[in-house]
Amino acid sequence: MTSEPRRSTHKRLALLAAAVLVAVLVAVLASAVVVPDPGLEADTAGKPDSPHCVPVAGSARPAGPTPSVCSANGTSEPDSPALGAYVGYDIRGVKRIKEFSTWLGGAKVRVGHTYLPGDLWSNIEGRRDFLDVWAEWRRAKDDRVFVLNVPLMEQNEADLPDSKVRDLLRQAAAGAFDRHFRTLAQNLVALGVPDTILVLGWEMNGITYTHRCGPNPKHWKTYWRRIVTAMRSVPGQRFMFEFAPNRGVDDIPWPKCYPGDDVVDIIGMDSYDQPNGITFDEQVSEPYGLQFHVDFAKAHGKPIAYPEWGLFRNGDNVTYMLRMLAWLDEHKPLYHTVTDYCPHGVWECSANSRASAVYRAVVSGQYAPDPGPEPSVPSPRPPTASVEPRPTPHPTPHPTPSWPRPAE
Repeated sequence: MTSEPRRSTHKRLALLAAAVLVAVLVAVLASAVVVPDPGLEADTAGKPDSPHCVPVAGSARPAGPTPSVCSANGTSEPDSPALGAYVGYDIRGVKRIKEFSTWLGGAKVRVGHTYLPGDLWSNIEGRRDFLDVWAEWRRAKDDRVFVLNVPLMEQNEADLPDSKVRDLLRQAAAGAFDRHFRTLAQNLVALGVPDTILVLGWEMNGITYTHRCGPNPKHWKTYWRRIVTAMRSVPGQRFMFEFAPNRGVDDIPWPKCYPGDDVVDIIGMDSYDQPNGITFDEQVSEPYGLQFHVDFAKAHGKPIAYPEWGLFRNGDNVTYMLRMLAWLDEHKPLYHTVTDYCPHGVWECSANSRASAVYRAVVSGQYAPDPGPEPSVPSPRPPTASVEPRPTPHPTPHPTPSWPRPAE
C-alpha cells in the first residue's frame, strides 16, 4: 500500500491557492460553469523534503548540457524546469513550440518532444529529413532538451497477435535488429544532438504497440539491453535512455519489464486522467501508480519524468489539473510534457477550457487568463504513418487504458 501525498511546501501551497482562484474566476466568467472542489486533503505526514534538483543517473557521460528541474513553474531561473508539450510531430511541431510559449505568457519552454514513426525500419532509424528541424531547434540554445520517442519494432501499430510479437522478441533478443538502432545513434550524433533523451518502447506494459513487453518479458529486457549497448557504442554519444510505462497495471505490471539500472537513465511514466470516474488519489495509490513510480525510481537512484500526461476520460477536469501540477511541483521530475491535442490538451483543445486556464495560469505565473495567440494549424491527433516507400513520418502517440486487459 502506498502512502498519501505529503504536505507541499509554502511555495506550492501559494501556487495552488492561486490556481484555485483562477479556476473560480474562469467559472464565473463562463456563467453557470461550476469548478469542482480541488480536493486537496490535509496531511499530517511530517515535514516536506527540501527542494532539490535531480542529476541524471546512469553511467558517466562526456561533459555537456544536462537538463534538470527544480519546479513545475516554467518561469524559474537559473535552473528553469524542463517544461514542454507535445504540439506536433514534424516541422509544424517545432514552430508551435514558440507559439505555445507565447500562449503561456513567455514561459520558458525547454523541451521539444516528438515521435519517430513506427511503420518502417527506415523511419525508426531516424531519417535526416525528419530529424533535422528538431536538431536545429535543440542546437539553438544550450539549455534545451530534445525528447524522442523511439518505437522498437516496425509495424508498431499493426495489431499483431502475441504469437507474432513473441517471435519478433526472440529475434530481437538474438540481435536481429541492433543495426537499426546503431544507425539511429549515428544519425543523431551527426545532427549534433548526441544528448537526446530517448524514450525507448514507451507504454510497453500495454497492448497497443508491437513493441509491447507482455508476450515475453525476458526477451524484451534482453532486447532493450542490446539497443542501449548498440547506441552507446557510437562515438560521441551522450544519450539518456528513458523507461516509460503506462501508469498502473495495464496488461502486465511494468516492473516485470524493467531492464536494469545500468541501461536506464530516467524512469518515466505516461499518466492520463483515466479511467472514467477515477480520483487523483486513486491514481496516486493504485498498484504501480504515481506513488509507486516515485518510490521505484528513488530506490533505483533514477530521476523521474512524465513524457505524456493530460486529460482524457474525465473531461475538462480542473481537479485533476490542479492535483497533477501540484504533483509535478512536489516530486521534481527531470522534465514533463503535456500531450496537447484533444481530448488531452490545454492549448489546442477548446473543450478543456477550464483546466486549460488553470494550467496556463499556474505554469506562466499569471493569475488571471487573458487572450493569447490561437494555434495556427490545429492537429487533433497525428495521423498514422503510410507504408508506402519513404513515407512522411506520422507517429500516433496516444495513451492506452491503464486497467488490465480482461482475461481471455
